[in-house]
Amino acid sequence: MIDLESISKYQENNRIEAKTALGGLPHSIWETYSAFANTLGGIILLGVREEKDKSFHTVNLPAPESLVREFWDSVNDPKTASVNILSRRDVRIETINGDRIIVINIPRADRCYKPVFVEGNPMNTYRRNGEGDYKCTVEEYQAMVRDASFQTQDMLLLDDSDPDMICGKSLSGYRHLMKYSRPGHIWESLDDDEFLMKMGAAGIGKDGKTHLTCGGLLLFGKEKDIVRVFPEYSLEYRDFRNDYIRSSSGDWSGNVMDFYFRVRRKLNSDINIPCETHGIGKNSDTPLQFALREAFANSLVNADYYLGGGITVEKLKDQIIFSNPGTFRVDVEAAISGGVFDPRNNVIRNFFNMISIGDRAGSGIPNIFRVWRENNWQEPKITQAVGPDRTTLTLSFLPKVKKKASDRSVNNSELTMKQIKRQMIIAYLTEHRSASAADLASYLNLRVSRVREYLQELIADNVVIEEVKNKIRIYRLKS
Repeated sequence: MIDLESISKYQENNRIEAKTALGGLPHSIWETYSAFANTLGGIILLGVREEKDKSFHTVNLPAPESLVREFWDSVNDPKTASVNILSRRDVRIETINGDRIIVINIPRADRCYKPVFVEGNPMNTYRRNGEGDYKCTVEEYQAMVRDASFQTQDMLLLDDSDPDMICGKSLSGYRHLMKYSRPGHIWESLDDDEFLMKMGAAGIGKDGKTHLTCGGLLLFGKEKDIVRVFPEYSLEYRDFRNDYIRSSSGDWSGNVMDFYFRVRRKLNSDINIPCETHGIGKNSDTPLQFALREAFANSLVNADYYLGGGITVEKLKDQIIFSNPGTFRVDVEAAISGGVFDPRNNVIRNFFNMISIGDRAGSGIPNIFRVWRENNWQEPKITQAVGPDRTTLTLSFLPKVKKKASDRSVNNSELTMKQIKRQMIIAYLTEHRSASAADLASYLNLRVSRVREYLQELIADNVVIEEVKNKIRIYRLKS
């Protein structure tokens, strides 16, 4: 993750934190430990000073062995940290330019250990955003607690619900599709209540009556009933033709299953893009149609419906963007590689699986990347934001273009360095939608102060806007 021999080129960002630690083990290290563990992981460098220009320089720790012992004693003390997620190889002493420093690698904590908090107080739970640590809101803390459970959040039985909340048309439509997808299935003869119970969409409560689970309500309920349980619930589709589908419109059920099929038809229309016609499609779908439905189902299965922002699908002329509340429960790299799958909503996943949508082997996302790679389109982009948590998958139909070195040199000779850097900033914000100055500095290999100068010029030119989010300045392209 970091080349220690070239440490001066690094700056603090969402994965790196530097502390001089000449006065002993700094107390703030535990906020960073919590923040890294609860977000994406990161590296803490002890014996490294951040200069005024934000660059790193080592300082010689006089007794690093003593600091390491103190760190291990503290991280294993529940009064300091709620859990120790480190192994011995995660903490080491290194010598850089004659200076001895300590490198502490903090992995992303497994969801069963989250939230990782400090000082024996669950309210002292931190996450990382940009260059700093911030204390989690109650909603963020509760989201981690929900994810830590073995039982996924859509398995929860709603004691004040009943089967009358089900939209009969939605359920009958689904059962018809299941009959087509799995003819002669043993559950085909069950009545609706029995079928919902077998599928985990309903169960028997302590009162002996049938009640819906969260998954059953989300999949087949009526929007007015869904929002009573999930106040932030919303589903929205929009495209370049100004066509909209909203769960709150009142002219359809507003549930997840109906939304999927309404939007799927929209996604499959107006796509006249040449692509490979062989491969992995099911039910006569082309590989592109297969990839789009997998991406869409993945967004619905992994959403945290308790969080705000709702699920949005945006279809543009050259790309489709799926966005849902909640971050991945596994590392993005592992999800892309395949074989690792930890859905937030198992009930919803099971219903999709029964009509041949989605998979149980964690191959959905790798297959999406494969279709894009085979058609030489720009690689899919997965971005995750925290505070509020949100995952966005951008699928572009633009071709992947490799410029020759000679072409680049000609283009660069016609531009000033300032123009080149400004264009690189715009390109980065186009792909990532937003970024901190530290993120851009890392990308451009420039000092943060210099990047801020470019950003202020772009703001003055009405190209970029600046926002403050959890005390971190975030930059976006002006729409």
